[in-house]
Amino acid sequence: MQSGAVPVLGEPGEAEFELPAATSADVFPSDFTWGASTSAYQVEGAAAADGRLPSIWDTFSHTPGAILNGDNGDVACDHYHRWREDVALLAQLGTGAYRFSVSWPRILPNGTGPVNAKGLDWYERLVDGLLECGIQPWLTLYHWDLPQPLEDAGGWPNRATADAFVRFAEVVASRLGDRIHTWMTLNEPWCSAFLGYQLGMHAPGRRDDALALRAAHTLLLAHGRATQALRGIVTGARVGIVLNPTPVQPATPTEADAAAARRADGYFNRWFLDPLFGRGYPADMLEAVAPLFTPPSDSDLRSIGTHIDVLGINYYRPTVVRAKPGAYLGFEEAPPDAEPVTAMDWVVRPEGLRELLVRINHDYPVPPMAITENGAAYTDAAPTDGQLHDPERIRYLAGHVDAVAQAISAGVPVTGYFVWSFLDNFEWAWGYGSRFGLVHVDYATQQRTIKDSGRWYQRLIAQQTA
Repeated sequence: MQSGAVPVLGEPGEAEFELPAATSADVFPSDFTWGASTSAYQVEGAAAADGRLPSIWDTFSHTPGAILNGDNGDVACDHYHRWREDVALLAQLGTGAYRFSVSWPRILPNGTGPVNAKGLDWYERLVDGLLECGIQPWLTLYHWDLPQPLEDAGGWPNRATADAFVRFAEVVASRLGDRIHTWMTLNEPWCSAFLGYQLGMHAPGRRDDALALRAAHTLLLAHGRATQALRGIVTGARVGIVLNPTPVQPATPTEADAAAARRADGYFNRWFLDPLFGRGYPADMLEAVAPLFTPPSDSDLRSIGTHIDVLGINYYRPTVVRAKPGAYLGFEEAPPDAEPVTAMDWVVRPEGLRELLVRINHDYPVPPMAITENGAAYTDAAPTDGQLHDPERIRYLAGHVDAVAQAISAGVPVTGYFVWSFLDNFEWAWGYGSRFGLVHVDYATQQRTIKDSGRWYQRLIAQQTA
């Protein structure tokens, strides 16, 4: 394989955009994993098929005013019925792995109680189809779709939800553990806890600081206990968790903004990283939330600090904050500056990914890391003659792949990169208005069209794996 720049498709007649030369054969190891990601509620549809019952996202997305344009995930990409076509597309792109999540309410419709065999049967067919195409399944157990009966019983602030999650993990592992090597317990527990229970922007749409802190703790406890359960069932299982840490920067060099950035780093990053790596919750944050959160037992902290084999990192953008007296923890996010932004007004700063990876590797005894989500939403035109040109997304991905290469060159143990997302899909509170996919989905017809970014990724993988 030749090292050097990787050709990228652009607009017709436009000079080919190239990846920087750092993205070369002597940077990414031969066993580096190139993949794409989705999640169950965002792509599967079939919301009431074969015994599935509602999750918190079914309830939330049908709440008037909760989702942009009143969208919901009832049909989404209809991946439940079109999975064979989608697996063939993954194979065409050359991906070596597919990261997907399993729908808790499809397997245990009430959260606990009887197992829905039809739900497990479907995931078994999907896993077998992936393996037949040489695609490794990376399974995420929880990507935000808590069964509604568990929320009715208290949701993630209720410790009993951790017990239910462990049983869910055991059910899935007992059926699929002989075919799946890499298991992720949770996706972005920060979002589940704080967007869902503090800010009300995600399901279940609650707004309570104390409940959010309790939810974060129960999520981490569920992770630790499920990790132990998975290892007891799956021989040689590689188990990890997926976080969404962010590099936090002060808006100005003032002392007030610097202190605000430290608190924001505790809120977004250290509240999860510290206990996962055996340090307990950060002392400065415990002091800041003391009226709302009772420090947990040593037993809980030992469970949360259970060794993991891989750390998933989801990265989209950095966070810039400024001091705001009276706000929760005394900070607020600053608006984007003059840098490029995506269609969601998210700042495009690839170097933030390199900085984040170097920082985590320096500060914590991390296992190998994988970039489990990275991508961008842009305003894509409809396909024309089977083509869709999305040069902005190519530039975004190219810059971030190069940031990963730079981190690896600096000694950071990154072993995989997954684009978010494989398909355009239901993007939570943004509904169907934000498209991240390598593959365009016409939601009216369910027609799939590989975008230029997908063909670029196909060529990148082919070069790196030749």
